[in-house]
Amino acid sequence: MKHEANRPPMAVILAAGIGSRLSPLTDNSAKCLLSVGGSVILERMIRNCLSCGLSQFVLVLGHRADEIKKFVDKTFRGIRVTYVINDRYRETNTGYSLMLAAPAIGSAEFIKFDADVVFDAKILRQLVDSHQANMLCIDRNIALEDEEVKVITDDQMRVLEVGKSVDSKLALGESIGIEKISGKTGSLLFAQLTQMMESYENLQQYYEAAYAMLVTQGVVFSALDITGLNWTEIDTAEDFAAANAMFGSPVTTISRGQQKAIDEAAGKVVTLS
Repeated sequence: MKHEANRPPMAVILAAGIGSRLSPLTDNSAKCLLSVGGSVILERMIRNCLSCGLSQFVLVLGHRADEIKKFVDKTFRGIRVTYVINDRYRETNTGYSLMLAAPAIGSAEFIKFDADVVFDAKILRQLVDSHQANMLCIDRNIALEDEEVKVITDDQMRVLEVGKSVDSKLALGESIGIEKISGKTGSLLFAQLTQMMESYENLQQYYEAAYAMLVTQGVVFSALDITGLNWTEIDTAEDFAAANAMFGSPVTTISRGQQKAIDEAAGKVVTLS
């Protein structure tokens, strides 16, 4: 049982979407297979996960699923990955895709990623190391508009409201699409998603709608403030250009010990006499 308690979270990556707003870049490619700074977006995500100790993966695929599977199997030989196919990806959204992952996740703690988010591994490291059971990564330095998933918290960083319709004037910041969910909360989340998806009008709902429902039911979600660390969601050509400007070099997989040494070296101030 001790081993189970200390097992790293599972990585759950939602990659079923078409990415139509990135056309023509996505006319002949899945969005997560575009290259940013010399590395494919999905490769960056998986290597960041491996660097932070995550070694089990669930990928929910739809659009160009075979191409994505081929890329992952060729690039990451031997990793533990389960593919879940959303055959209804054209008529559904992230809530439906996450619901489909439930059997593959089981009762495991997991970290959920939107496959179009490019991020500094430090964000994931902080999330993995946090003792909070359920966490949403929040950036305060964002101009909050209708498109952003906004989060209101109390002074203890507990989430009070989450969603696109949240009042931007009251919001702390934007949820970036990376969350940690405990095994206990996962079962409640999947039950909520299943109930939601019984109604046709909910098929286009985002998973955050289920988070919001759980919050109203008393489930505790905390916000992890990652303001100042590099990340971007890629929805448009402008986002894609910004991502390439922000992440200018290919990603590598390094151990936590190696990263600690790098961070310590970078933090040293050298004085010349």
